[in-house]
Amino acid sequence: MCTTNTGMQDLYARVEAALEGVRPYLIADGGDVKIQEIDADFTLKVEFIGSCGTCPMSTMTFKAGIEDAVLRNVPEIKKVIAVNLN
Repeated sequence: MCTTNTGMQDLYARVEAALEGVRPYLIADGGDVKIQEIDADFTLKVEFIGSCGTCPMSTMTFKAGIEDAVLRNVPEIKKVIAVNLN
């Protein structure tokens, strides 16, 4: 899969592009999301920042927005985890 540095850079870029589709909604509510890491098993770890870290709707935002956008647009990613989702 993406074992080269260039391959990982491309993977990160495509994940960022997928997140850009969701970001305007997060920013409008005072929050955002950032990539923590993509591990060797192609699990993406993201962190909610700003008001998204404490919002009671963040679980729904994660499932219907972030996770869906990434898995749909970047098929190499097998799993998405929000590291600070309660």
